[in-house]
Amino acid sequence: MKKIKYIKLGLLLAMGALTFQSCKKNDSIVIKDVAFTVNVNSYEVTFTNTTTDAKSFSWTFGDGGTSTDQSPVHTYTKKGKFVATLTATLNDGKTISGSTIINVSKSSPIKLDDNTLADWDTISHTITPTGTTGGIVKTAKFDYDSQNVYVYMEMNAKVADGNIFDFYMDTDNKPTTGLLTSEIPGGGYDFLLEGPLLSDPNGLVQYKHTGGQNDFAFDPQDIAEYYKMGTVQQSGGVVKFEMAFVLSKISGLTGKALTFGIIVSDANYNELGYMPGQNKTAITLDISQ
Repeated sequence: MKKIKYIKLGLLLAMGALTFQSCKKNDSIVIKDVAFTVNVNSYEVTFTNTTTDAKSFSWTFGDGGTSTDQSPVHTYTKKGKFVATLTATLNDGKTISGSTIINVSKSSPIKLDDNTLADWDTISHTITPTGTTGGIVKTAKFDYDSQNVYVYMEMNAKVADGNIFDFYMDTDNKPTTGLLTSEIPGGGYDFLLEGPLLSDPNGLVQYKHTGGQNDFAFDPQDIAEYYKMGTVQQSGGVVKFEMAFVLSKISGLTGKALTFGIIVSDANYNELGYMPGQNKTAITLDISQ
């Protein structure tokens, strides 16, 4: 009996030693992985690769583009979500890989809180009414990003004039819905944003078209903070200003395009200015890219 007990004890000790050696061997295995960071600036994405012990790299960017650079810079051609993948070949011949989701969206240089209009100098989307069709409106510029549509205007006016601004917006880009008007042909206007924009920065009200397409019938919408005012500058008889409309708070906006026109009136609603011009086809701003 003693001999059998000693044999059992020996087997248990041997099994314990094997288990200990097995655990110790697994703990010593080094699991490598790729390591990289991403910096997204509008459509341009910079990949910084910090993977070690590798002799070559292969990138796929999710839009059909590829690279073998260690830390490439890739320019996407449209906004959206893309899966970028890095595959690294290690010095011992093994390969490892890792992926990340890139959210690409257009950015804008426009800042409304910098107390300057100088950032508009880089914007190329400029519209100047031909001849006298603009009335008191001299010129306008437009830009957008993933959150806002930005508007810059120059007018022969003063802030104290209390001019009324009417922004007619075709948000679904369907001429079969919304108001039809010869004053701004080219759109069916689903929303009207109206008020004394400069003399009362909180005075612009959003209205939704509710009647037939030939009926000027709009209901006010209780939507807060759907626009923002930026810098306003007045010099002599010319006023310049910037503002932004918040995309997520302009109901019905599809995200592909925005068709709109602007009419400026005096405090008694006598029309004085037009953008892009009196009876000119509405502006269509492509916001799909």
